[in-house]
Amino acid sequence: MQAGYQVMLSNSRDKNTLFSVARGIGCEIGSQQEAIEFGDIIMAAIPFINYPQLPTELLANKIVLDTMNYYPKRDGQFQQLDNYETTTSELVAKHLNKSKLIKVFNAILAKDIVKDAKPNDKLNRRAIPVAGDDLLAKQVIFELLDRVGFDYVDVGSLAVSWKFERAKPAYCFPFNRSQLQDALMQAKRDIQLPENAWNKLL
Repeated sequence: MQAGYQVMLSNSRDKNTLFSVARGIGCEIGSQQEAIEFGDIIMAAIPFINYPQLPTELLANKIVLDTMNYYPKRDGQFQQLDNYETTTSELVAKHLNKSKLIKVFNAILAKDIVKDAKPNDKLNRRAIPVAGDDLLAKQVIFELLDRVGFDYVDVGSLAVSWKFERAKPAYCFPFNRSQLQDALMQAKRDIQLPENAWNKLL
């Protein structure tokens, strides 16, 4: 909101459970449908296992920010992902086939979003990896990232978004743009970092 955006929060419970949070940050609250109708950009911040519950028709023509990560212990096994046949975002995009899906904000800890944001006149801003198939939608998100305090790296299409999925070198480390580009280049499809690599940052 400090960047000039109007925001509405929603969750899977009664919207009134968000009242104290909304009052603290100065945003609106609404039901799932109200929030989707309110926004041009929708952030889906839910466990990956729940992505089939996202409403395809309500989200048609919306830019949807996919912040989800696949944690097998929480989400169960997805053979397509375990066999490296697809990416988490491609599965979500197949479900939300009328939306403009952008993979972003999945590779930063929630607590770091406010802490690491810096004005665009500052050097060495933290960079956020972005992937998506809709070029115009990506441009909208590049502007959003800049306004809220981050540099970005355009990783490419959703098909290569695995480069910053869970347990990759770019996942949740506070890199600037150059460092993030290097980390993305180091990513190997079938090699994962130890679970505690990024947990040290928690």
